Amino acid sequence: MAETYATEIAGQSTSPVSMANGAVVGGRLRRYRATITMASQTTSDTIVLAVVPAGSAFAYGVIAQSASVGASATVAIGIAGATGKYRAAAVSTAVDAPVVFGITAGMGAAALTAAETVFITIAVASLAASGTLVVDLYFSAP
Repeated sequence: MAETYATEIAGQSTSPVSMANGAVVGGRLRRYRATITMASQTTSDTIVLAVVPAGSAFAYGVIAQSASVGASATVAIGIAGATGKYRAAAVSTAVDAPVVFGITAGMGAAALTAAETVFITIAVASLAASGTLVVDLYFSAP
């Protein structure tokens, strides 16, 4: 039977042993919380969630809201040039029910080489006129 190694630990089976980046194996998980009061923010608006330092690696995110974001408003989470890097544009209607998100490519990417400003991009329609939107971003770092 074949034995296959995950990318992060493949170097541990070689001689000399090569260790994985501390941001993805044995790193400390750090949370970046963003609380937004919804007030009909429109599709031309962006909402800055966090500035994540270099050396961090994306693990996952959690989004929750006290009221539906809107019947047709979509929310993407990402960076300039890749607005859906961490969460593809999607409708968020589950009230008081946190939803875990993460794009495989973002989760499997190497640690950041430079700080990133992470933001929400609103599309299709405006956010709800009231309610609270909470986004937690989890990154690991050595």
